[in-house]
Amino acid sequence: MSTQRHPPLAHAAADSGQQRSNSDIRLSVEQVSYAYSANPSQAPLFTLEALSFQARPGEIVAILGPNACGKSTLLKLISGALEPLSGRIFLNGFATNSLSTKTRAQRIALVQQESPLLFPSRAWQFVLQGRHAYGRTLRFETDDDVAIANNALAQVNASHLSDRWMDKISGGEKQRIVLARALAQQPLLLLLDEPTLHLDIGAQVDLLVNLRRLAAENRYTVVVVTHELNLAGEFADQVVLLQKGRCLRVGRPAIVYQKDLLEQVFQAPLSVELTASGRPRVTLLSNN
Repeated sequence: MSTQRHPPLAHAAADSGQQRSNSDIRLSVEQVSYAYSANPSQAPLFTLEALSFQARPGEIVAILGPNACGKSTLLKLISGALEPLSGRIFLNGFATNSLSTKTRAQRIALVQQESPLLFPSRAWQFVLQGRHAYGRTLRFETDDDVAIANNALAQVNASHLSDRWMDKISGGEKQRIVLARALAQQPLLLLLDEPTLHLDIGAQVDLLVNLRRLAAENRYTVVVVTHELNLAGEFADQVVLLQKGRCLRVGRPAIVYQKDLLEQVFQAPLSVELTASGRPRVTLLSNN
């Protein structure tokens, strides 16, 4: 299948007025919108209004907002699971909807909220599923596939879990293995939908530290949907803030995390302060 190439635009950075060089852009979401309706003759039940942002290799972008604001929908649009109503999404200058399913699977890895176990498997077998994007099956894996899977386990500090059964490990350990399966796809773009869901705070921080390191070392572009304001503020390079299908602001956490804006979005009294590192910290205030 042919692929449509589009030179990434050097848009002004949302929070500084500076331009990024064309060659620097990995992901470009350009005026993308989406609408869902149970019945085509009825008004849409949900609408995601035209939204734009860009991300470079090595960057982590956090998509924030309350429930039902369009976070997961946006992630599915970027992954290619949904087709935009308007606008386009480019990966390394190629329109993602012009890529074949196989090519898209090799370049984009999606870690969903829940990763059900379809059959009993050990961790290394589960990670090998990431090689399916290259036409592999568990019965015919190559030495290269096994080496890539083992390396993916090592990258998330989970080599010691290789022979453990997936239904016998903790939630934090399972999330590492799920991430390793995505890394085994050797993607350019790594998408994660609520990866810290059901994890304790230690496991949440451990996961985000790993993502920060992996993005820096392997030049992955990472897009994360999360409700964790302080974790996003600490680890993200950019934040996309959504409310009821609208993008209210895009930029560095220290720019987006404005008290009035966050209180409007999350409908709660908050305080926002900058730490010594220049990262924002959000505190929920008592109504009393």
